[in-house]
Amino acid sequence: MSYSNLSKLLIFSFLVLFFSENASAQQGTVTINQNSKIPQLLEIKKDLEKDNKLSDGYTIQLGYYDNLNGANAVIRKYRGIYGSWPASIEYETPNYKVWAGNFNSRLEADRALMEIKRNFSSAFILKPNK
Repeated sequence: MSYSNLSKLLIFSFLVLFFSENASAQQGTVTINQNSKIPQLLEIKKDLEKDNKLSDGYTIQLGYYDNLNGANAVIRKYRGIYGSWPASIEYETPNYKVWAGNFNSRLEADRALMEIKRNFSSAFILKPNK
């Protein structure tokens, strides 16, 4: 090995050791100051999303009923069969409407409707005005 190659190797080795020592020697702590209401707000947001309150997407209406007992019976049946899509009861005078799902696209809603119509033949897709 020539003298110039040996010196380049030594310089390279020295630089690698120097920079790796500096990189590993850096330590510190990070303190995050967070408003105490943020976790509470996140929980509220999660609940609203679960109940289709924030979505501007599509939902499926399973039916409408003139009394709350009828709507409750349908939502219980729905939740027993389809636990993966959220469901809610919406009151619009004078009826209780049972809505299911929270779909971002019409295609997602169409696919779900095909499945849901097996048990709820009068179901249809709607895009609620929020």
